[in-house]
Amino acid sequence: MTEPSGAPPPFVHLHCHSEFSLLDGANRLTDLITRAGELGMPALALTDHGNLYGAWHFQRMARAAGIKPIIGCELYVAYGDRRQRRPNPDAPGGRRYAHLVVLAENPAGYRNLCKLSSIGHLEGFYHKPRVDREVLAAHSEGLIVLSACLVGEVASYLMNDRWDEAKATAEWYARTFPGRYWLELQDHGLDEQKNVNSGVIQLADELGLPLTVTNDAHYLNRGDADAHDTLLCIGTGKMKTDEDRLRFHGEEIYFKSAREMAELFPDRPDALASTVEIAERCNVEFDTSYHLPEFPLPADFEAPMEMLRHEAGQGARRRYGDPLPPEVRERLEFELGVIERTGYAGYLLIVWDFIEAARRLRVPVGPGRGSAAGSIICYSLGITDIEPLHFGLLFERFLNPERVSMPDIDIDFCYERRGEVLEYVRQKYGRDSVGHIVTFGTMQARAVIRDVGRVLGFTPQATDKLAKLVPQNPARKVTVADARQDVKDLREQDGDDDEVKRLLDYAQQLEGLSRHESVHAAGVVIAPGPLSDYVPVCADKRNPEVVVTQFDMVALEQAGMLKMDFLGLRTLTVIEDAVAMVKERTGETVDWDRIGLEDARVFEHLAKGETRGVFQFESALAADKLRAMRCDRFDDLVAVNALIRPGPLDSGMTDVYIRRKRGEQPVDYPDPRLKGILEPTYGIITYQEQVMQAANKVAGFSLAEADVLRKAVGKKDAELTDRVLKDFVEGAVKNGVERAAANELAELIRTFGRYGFNKAHSVAYAMLSYRTAWLKVHYPAEFMAALMSSEIGQTDRVVSSMALAQKMDLRVLPPSVAESGYRFTVVDDPERPGKSAIRFGLGAIKGAGESAVRSIVEARAESPFTGFLDFLERIDLRLNNAGVLQALIGAGALDSFGDRAAMVKGLETMLREAQSRQHEVAVGQVSLFGGGSSEPRPSPTLPEQAPWSERERLREEKARLGFYISGHPLRRHREIVHSFARTAATSRFSRLRDRNVEVACVITETEVRTSRRDGREYARLTIEDFEGTATALVFSKAWERYRDSVGDDRPVLIAGTVSGNSRDDDDPPLFVNRVVPLAEAVRPEDLMVLIPVTVGDGVATEKSFREARRLAESAPGASRLGFEWLPAGDDEAAAQRAPGSLGRGPWVGSGGGRPSLGNGHQEPWRLTSRTLRVEASSETIGRLRTIFGDGVRVERIAAAGRR
Repeated sequence: MTEPSGAPPPFVHLHCHSEFSLLDGANRLTDLITRAGELGMPALALTDHGNLYGAWHFQRMARAAGIKPIIGCELYVAYGDRRQRRPNPDAPGGRRYAHLVVLAENPAGYRNLCKLSSIGHLEGFYHKPRVDREVLAAHSEGLIVLSACLVGEVASYLMNDRWDEAKATAEWYARTFPGRYWLELQDHGLDEQKNVNSGVIQLADELGLPLTVTNDAHYLNRGDADAHDTLLCIGTGKMKTDEDRLRFHGEEIYFKSAREMAELFPDRPDALASTVEIAERCNVEFDTSYHLPEFPLPADFEAPMEMLRHEAGQGARRRYGDPLPPEVRERLEFELGVIERTGYAGYLLIVWDFIEAARRLRVPVGPGRGSAAGSIICYSLGITDIEPLHFGLLFERFLNPERVSMPDIDIDFCYERRGEVLEYVRQKYGRDSVGHIVTFGTMQARAVIRDVGRVLGFTPQATDKLAKLVPQNPARKVTVADARQDVKDLREQDGDDDEVKRLLDYAQQLEGLSRHESVHAAGVVIAPGPLSDYVPVCADKRNPEVVVTQFDMVALEQAGMLKMDFLGLRTLTVIEDAVAMVKERTGETVDWDRIGLEDARVFEHLAKGETRGVFQFESALAADKLRAMRCDRFDDLVAVNALIRPGPLDSGMTDVYIRRKRGEQPVDYPDPRLKGILEPTYGIITYQEQVMQAANKVAGFSLAEADVLRKAVGKKDAELTDRVLKDFVEGAVKNGVERAAANELAELIRTFGRYGFNKAHSVAYAMLSYRTAWLKVHYPAEFMAALMSSEIGQTDRVVSSMALAQKMDLRVLPPSVAESGYRFTVVDDPERPGKSAIRFGLGAIKGAGESAVRSIVEARAESPFTGFLDFLERIDLRLNNAGVLQALIGAGALDSFGDRAAMVKGLETMLREAQSRQHEVAVGQVSLFGGGSSEPRPSPTLPEQAPWSERERLREEKARLGFYISGHPLRRHREIVHSFARTAATSRFSRLRDRNVEVACVITETEVRTSRRDGREYARLTIEDFEGTATALVFSKAWERYRDSVGDDRPVLIAGTVSGNSRDDDDPPLFVNRVVPLAEAVRPEDLMVLIPVTVGDGVATEKSFREARRLAESAPGASRLGFEWLPAGDDEAAAQRAPGSLGRGPWVGSGGGRPSLGNGHQEPWRLTSRTLRVEASSETIGRLRTIFGDGVRVERIAAAGRR
């Protein structure tokens, strides 16, 4: 907007909302500040609704732009007590709260503003974070107050013709905030606002109170009004076409210029001028000094450094022996000297203390994380378990002695017991001094298209198709604007369809705005006193007892607060549980220090890509790279952690590493002096530490100076990188490197250094990868039981793990109260002596709580249960009520006591008898006659009842467990399902994004929904195969056609497209095009029973072929029979002779003739009978497998190429 010439009147915006008025304010902080600068405003206030989320970043950005920041908040004020949740009958218009604009005049005012916002969230939250007059009066010092908008108290009373209350309210605020209370005028073109303004002016005259003007800016420009209205719809879950919804009438609540504001209030220059007066009075400088809690020292020590030296020395001697090796002593003294100079001894003691507490509590702690693994002090104290000298890790990567910033130590704990460590910290430092950290989710490109599409009435399918057109590029974020310009399909729809253009216009305007606040998964902050004395706080909405900072991680760090990550890592729990089971079953103690890192069986396993359950390496990408590089050493695990990220993959670094490791490409070094540094990674700069070591070795940088280079290159700070690399070149030349070679090396560091990974972190996590793989290889049953226990409640993961266990020759036994614990356990396989099996955990049964299960296990410990009534008599029936017992029966956990249907029918009678007997025992009444000579009471027996059908039994298992265990609806079709699973299965959907697939599966759940756009029905299905579960969406057109083919527990073939939407990364749904009952989808004549044989292996004999022919003739059917020849070496003659063993033909070879297997030909050759037809049943396949092994399979002829 172009302003007329002439000096504008003085004016400052004192009532502005940013994106941190979540899904209400549409102003980005940068845009607000830039616009204020364009309009020549000297200052700007930020007054978001009820919070100070954006205050820290706002003040830094405003100062950087030369604009004075005014820290404020539009508080919610309760009518009455803030803790009261019932509506106040005296509130004007039935309102639950009023608005009040509060600005910090000075540091005391800022502290009070923090307190008020915190109190609103912690004590007054009911729909909104509310304060009341009690706390306003208690925290009034240093605050300037404005009466706010039409929802303000004064305005609300005036709108409801309650003059006396309006006047009394203004008088109360004027008394409470003497000389610091202004009545607020706004004009957004609304009639009720003009009426209120008249009353406000009259009040000001009567009470002698000053006036000020504001515009309640929610968006930047007039033209943003419609996009802002769309944002309100997203926030309230409404559609643009809904009549009954929140909306701001008109298009006036934008960031107006001083001239525009003067034109609205031409007769109130005093009110305009007061905005500048208020701005001049507001002077708040944020404190950036460190606010670290004091570590309580034992009486033996006078200073934190003294205690740190003592504990680190003792720990080092435990780790390395006494006396310390010279290199250890030197490194330890160096690090202690840096810690003493930088003053972080207390910080390290705090971390050491709660890790020691975790170990005392037997909470599993990770071996390390991040750059802390490069510190020998951390290793000596037990903060990490990575020996830094052996792995070439650098202390300066953790703490740079020349550029002091607070070190960052993140810790992994057992995910189930992380809370115990947090509770210890709260007790030690005070509950009000410890908090979690807020984080904000933003509307990214694909997500905002879906949000906007929903409020505009687009179908989910239509918005998903549009959203998927926005490319996903981990190396560079693609915006809506980028995609509209660069993606042809999107560009064409944008130009051809007005509705699509409207959607994209809104999405482009709203993209990147904060959508919601949540709690950082791991972030914890510890203050020297009550946290709200330093930063504003709020409460975790899911757990109101948990305090959360209103400042994010970056702001807290800049504010000098002690923050750290307490991460809950499931893998630590898996390792701990597996090790405990090994000890319990074998008596062996797994000692990681003695096991070492050179186990060949571990690397053989990983080199095959067998990475399911292995920490960090479960993805298809990781498995592929480990297989490709023929992983055979621990350094490979460290490297893969660094190389399977977007940068190295896109740059080709990963493939170069693989080729060099396999000897397919020569290893060279950019400078001979770098061989010792780069040799472990085949001459490739893979880690940040290598960048630092190269600068140190070649250019003579100190490691502290090299850390500056590492940061510059890694953060892609071009200006700083250029400056430091110039010094690098000069240093290299001074050390004898040719200038051309020095420049070439500098560019190599610039290119590859930006992708360098933190080696300390990579080593620490590779350690966990190795440990999980070691357990999987050496104690497979214990490892899989621990893994499945960690997956309780994640149905698809448990199904996948059960499939893996079967591949590992481990049977998963159904739950049983006779043997199961709460978790999955390892037992002796009752059908295979000497083999282990996994017994299903009772805790995985829906409806069986932990307390109920514990009572069963405790009762069983006294003696085994002898029957259903004995079981009921001995367990705690207060915990195991009828609902729990029905769940146990349905899951099969009571099968040892009788038939499931009979137990359900007789449960009420048996339960009543058991309760009666328990009562008699409790009151000491042995029998009705007393004494011990009476006849024993007859016990009721289970009634006669027809057993459940297989379908009923499986459906009940599905309801109780989330999956089938005693059978499967697909069991009769197992071989056909496997034939489809070779190309697509539910467990591989994440690797098949945007691909058309066919999946043989069973529908386990159907949820029919109605589209809000056109009122047509569509369905959300849960589908399951032998490998896992997935979601399938059947949109209206397909649903109308195929709804009769959809039914729970019905085997079907589903064809469709796997979603490519970014929000579905972990579990992409299948968009269904076709649903066909499986029995109709695949005809027997379209199948081939295929027998793979290896010539010369001792199995492919004339006798075995004759047996196969007899078997096939005894199981006639419609499916073809074929052999797949896998010759041993170039044994062509044997392959030529073998078909004769099959008896009379005719047989047809692939390609129509005899096999030709020489000359390096690697493809198997197939021989198919023209006349012989067999039944492709599981029974037939099973019998053939007894002859030819597990490779016998069923293939669809189309998939086999009809060869």
